[in-house]
Amino acid sequence: MASFRKRGKYWSYRIRIKGFNEEWTEYSESGFTTKPEARDAAIKKEAELKSNEKFAGNMRFKEYGALWLQNYVKDKLKPNTYKTYRNAIEDHATPVFGHLNLKDIRPIAYQKFIDVIIEKGLARTTARRVHNAINQCMKRAVMNGYITRNPCENVVIKKLSVKKLKFIEPNLVSQILAYIYRRNYTYGLFFETLFESGMRKGECAALCLDDIVWRENTLRVDQTLEFQPEDDDELLGDTKSYASTRDVLMREKYMQKLKTYVKHRTEQKMLVGDLYNHELNLLFARDDGSPLPKSTLWNVFKSAMEHIKHDPLPIHSTRHTHVAMLIEAEWDMKSIADRLGHESPVTTINTYAHISNKVAERTIDSFNDYMEKLGE
Repeated sequence: MASFRKRGKYWSYRIRIKGFNEEWTEYSESGFTTKPEARDAAIKKEAELKSNEKFAGNMRFKEYGALWLQNYVKDKLKPNTYKTYRNAIEDHATPVFGHLNLKDIRPIAYQKFIDVIIEKGLARTTARRVHNAINQCMKRAVMNGYITRNPCENVVIKKLSVKKLKFIEPNLVSQILAYIYRRNYTYGLFFETLFESGMRKGECAALCLDDIVWRENTLRVDQTLEFQPEDDDELLGDTKSYASTRDVLMREKYMQKLKTYVKHRTEQKMLVGDLYNHELNLLFARDDGSPLPKSTLWNVFKSAMEHIKHDPLPIHSTRHTHVAMLIEAEWDMKSIADRLGHESPVTTINTYAHISNKVAERTIDSFNDYMEKLGE
């Protein structure tokens, strides 16, 4: 409802409108010579503001995206999902569309936005996650009547040529581990676990003592460690997908080494006493039981690569290296997919085709020897 006021010779009106965030916003205008003139202007302005396209659609994407995250995502979806959505909105969409009104974001501009982030090197699966978040945001804008059409609909996420995965030649792994073990035994066994299991670093860092099944020589993977949590409740989260929750069978020789390490950790706990973080019960941890720092893990791995005079690679390359080992050991793709926690062997085949081809090139000589023997 509008209110009116006369100051001196002129009338003014003031109206209040409830916005998307359920907060009231006031609008006023003055300079009318009569009250009926001010009333007509107020009625016209109120009708304009209540119009979906003119009122809501004129909200900038930056403000709307923040409100959507706050009202529909935070504390309503899983913490990891919230982080993924926030990253998509704040780090990808807002820098491009933040200054635009919702109604001014066109499908062709959005398609170009998706094309550009892929061309800049963003993985197709990551681009899909970014798109999904922005699409959900704009779908809600349509549902709330803020725009009449979602500009994210029918976007095409193109497939670029497969990026060759970089991995460490398996014969170099022993040199890397020897160097890390000399620096620190805990870090040495951590990286040996990565090379031996193919786990992601977050999965390995989240392993607890209770995840070891000695009788079956397996390690249970059912959570992942968030190296930069916003609060302590988000330190340990769900695995990447349903298939990522798995039991990883380990070699007997590795399990013997692990048993010695666990004994050492138990003794260390007793020495630290009440200062030890018993609540987390992490397998790989600092002396006080707190998680291994991401920066230290990276620095240790980087230093090891420099030691063997190798080009720098991310820690995730240990996972690719493990696959190379399995392929050389003549594992089938279904077994490799199960071990890695992939939902489908197709994902494994598509991801590791390059490594498989490289291994095939190295083993052609042995096949040639085999065929020569058949001809004798």
